[in-house]
Amino acid sequence: MDILKELHAKIYEALISALPVTAIVYILALTPMFNFSAAELITFTIGAVLLVLGIGLFNLGADLAMTPMGTNVGAGLSKQRKLGLLVSVCFVLGMLITVAEPDLQVLARQVSAVMNGTVLIYAVGIGVGAFLIIAILRIVFKKQLSAILMIFYMLLFAMALILTERGNVSLLPLAFDSGGVTTGPITVPFLMALCVGISGVLADRHNKENSFGMVALCSVGPIMAVMLLGIFSKNTLRYEIPDYTVGSDILNSFLEAVAHTAKEVGLALGMIVAFFFICQLIFLKLPPKRLHKISVGIVFTYVGLVLFLTGVNVGFMPIGYKLGYELSASLSGNKLSALVIFGLLIGVLVVLAEPAIHILNKQVEEITSGTVKRRSMLMGLCIGVGSAIALSVIRIIFDFSLIYYVVPGYFISLALSLFVPPVYTAIAFDSGGVASGPMTSGFILPFATGVCVSLQGGDVVLADAFGVVAMVAMAPLITIQLLGFRAIVTERRRERLAIKRILGADDAQIINFM
Repeated sequence: MDILKELHAKIYEALISALPVTAIVYILALTPMFNFSAAELITFTIGAVLLVLGIGLFNLGADLAMTPMGTNVGAGLSKQRKLGLLVSVCFVLGMLITVAEPDLQVLARQVSAVMNGTVLIYAVGIGVGAFLIIAILRIVFKKQLSAILMIFYMLLFAMALILTERGNVSLLPLAFDSGGVTTGPITVPFLMALCVGISGVLADRHNKENSFGMVALCSVGPIMAVMLLGIFSKNTLRYEIPDYTVGSDILNSFLEAVAHTAKEVGLALGMIVAFFFICQLIFLKLPPKRLHKISVGIVFTYVGLVLFLTGVNVGFMPIGYKLGYELSASLSGNKLSALVIFGLLIGVLVVLAEPAIHILNKQVEEITSGTVKRRSMLMGLCIGVGSAIALSVIRIIFDFSLIYYVVPGYFISLALSLFVPPVYTAIAFDSGGVASGPMTSGFILPFATGVCVSLQGGDVVLADAFGVVAMVAMAPLITIQLLGFRAIVTERRRERLAIKRILGADDAQIINFM
């Protein structure tokens, strides 16, 4: 009965989150600017219903299963006190769940390459596994996340220059997008909980800072892996625009999508579940009551993800593409500023519908004991993602390289990490991976593709439209750390006021020299 109440609350919360982006589509459908067919609106409506149900079920499943599984596995492995076992098992785990991540499969299918999409997927998987090891070693040896991130992002910038010199600059957006797409709805809750479990055993008093940062580092691995493919491969990538048309056989479209998605999600989730139960047999030894609760949560997670991804892929992708194409086609000259504003608005609304965002916000508030509020986190993410999509639209309009955004953006992010508490840096970089979830790749990327095809043609989609996921992943790094900077200023101001009250007005003048 309690589970049913929780499910009702989660679905209601999902409805409130998804309502804004759904409402704006219906409002635009009533304007003469768009010519949506009855089949498109029906498909979108069914997709929206599946989206709401999927988010609700997924969030409940994450609370019941994904988070406890990750925390118990992380703590259980750490208690073995065998570093070799910990890093080797986590490398295999990171590679397997990444290879099976549905978001990565979607991205790989959209990019047709002579190098073969399977090579791309496994390269990204190895990248995640390798950087998962680095994330664990950071916790074990208690190293600052900001210093490690600086080293690897400087290396990424150097590799970007090599790609540019070799004429493979169009590969950069795909490389940075892969970092955002890889940390999808299956990997994020598990990896974050795994980090909490490991840091709870190994990190001692530094637990709060070390409970975050794993997603941040695991996002670097795919970027580096794709760049290495570009550096050592002589083959060129070409982008084939998917067929975004909505057929008249709506029921059959959804049934086919459900079957396909159920297989993909089953593979990804099955690897995590199998790994968890192997750990359970070897060393976890959790009581049957907790296992039953986790099993129920796994079912909720599975059904929720299947419904959510089906709703996004079938209902939202075609609408996203059509919105981008027809809106940019109807606007020209000075009116293109309206397209940028729309990008800002749609970015703010999409954040609310990302399922992993709500899990991140909850974990952040709990682990920081309320220091970082959910509302502040959500506001920072909304502003950051909205700005990122607006900037991406500007880049498509003026047709310039992504490197002019990512280099200054990451320099600012890394510079801020020197002035804010380490926990804010870790949360910010984790937020980047979480924000760029399936709604971004399933709705925003098709929107950007539609804008690009309308304004620049289909030949430059890989160079111009791609990169929007990377921008979404980068924006929270700045906004969340700015929240941390504001928190420091506010705390110092309170301290000064408190001292003034204690010392009195005359003695308090000394404080100005402190």
